[in-house]
Amino acid sequence: MKTVRMLVSGKVQHVGFRACTRKIAVNLGVCGEVANCSDGTVEITATGDAAVLEKFVAMVYGCPRAVIKEVEIETLDRRPFPDFTIVREAGQ
Repeated sequence: MKTVRMLVSGKVQHVGFRACTRKIAVNLGVCGEVANCSDGTVEITATGDAAVLEKFVAMVYGCPRAVIKEVEIETLDRRPFPDFTIVREAGQ
């Protein structure tokens, strides 16, 4: 298992991006959370099998109505999550 933090920039707020991200995560069996950030980006923390996380990252680009400009990805120490949740704002 691996945990990654993704910071997604572009037109990713107020377009259903968090809900789309959650749907993809649930379908792939990825656990974690997705949250809006005050600077207009979206932060995703995801835990899962390394190969599944690669697929998850690729599929996030397909969320309709979102226009992704950049995705910064960093590996974190493994963080267990019971499921994948939408958080209103990062840090809550």
